[in-house]
Amino acid sequence: MNATSNTPLTAAQAGGTFHEWLGEADRVLVAAGAGLSAAAGYDYGDAERFRQLLPALHRLGLRSRYLLGVPLPPDMMWGYWAVHIDDIRYDPAPNPLYRRLRTLVGDRDHWVMTSNVDALFVRNGFAADRVFTPQGDYGRLQCTVPCTRETWSSKPFLDRVLAAYDRESGRVTDPEALPRCPDCGGEVFPNVRVGPEFVDDAHLPAGERLAHWLDQRPTDDRLLVVEIGAGFNTPGVIRWPMENVVRHTPGARLVRLNPDHPEVPGDLGERALSLPFGADRLLGGPVA
Repeated sequence: MNATSNTPLTAAQAGGTFHEWLGEADRVLVAAGAGLSAAAGYDYGDAERFRQLLPALHRLGLRSRYLLGVPLPPDMMWGYWAVHIDDIRYDPAPNPLYRRLRTLVGDRDHWVMTSNVDALFVRNGFAADRVFTPQGDYGRLQCTVPCTRETWSSKPFLDRVLAAYDRESGRVTDPEALPRCPDCGGEVFPNVRVGPEFVDDAHLPAGERLAHWLDQRPTDDRLLVVEIGAGFNTPGVIRWPMENVVRHTPGARLVRLNPDHPEVPGDLGERALSLPFGADRLLGGPVA
């Protein structure tokens, strides 16, 4: 089947080709953007979920979890961060879509690279030492200066905020509960990439191991890159690097699942499969 044909594939054809390529793969690199977590139920733009979690901010006219740059006072901003991160990063419930993806990968040699900072891969069966998160992790906080390259588990800080959080007003009632840097006493922020102050030390070793894994390719090894939900908000993090991995790896193939931006580069020819579907549609079968 010509994966780059102008004739759209049906869902059945797409699924068939995807599973055929997966079955032929010796190694799998799963590359994921925000679209995967959205399909799994964590959609930052879900206004109704925002209203349920943060009613005080909803009454102020806010409708999305994307609040960077919104001029909220520190007590309200930390109330937001605590509720948001507790919901998306520390929810203990298994996620069926991520578990289905883990089952499909099976016992093949594999890695994950994701721009998502919610740890849903690790929380649903993927080995932590095989997941590279170049954009950071909500599970850590860092100094905003930064005065140190050290980062700290966010949970103790956020638990203290939640204990002092008033849901009706959206405010943290105890100023002492607002997180501060343990070293310099300055402001802290989730350890995610928003500017040059981002501390990436904890994440770089995984990136180096992934690069080594890609470079140390066994003879006649067939790599399948499964890219899910990576669009053009930050294409230089997932989308374009995955195209280059396939472009420069003999025998590699790219499967791109994206309902809005499924296009694949023409130079990859029949080594690229464009699937204009969400992950929930293609991976939504029963979990083994």
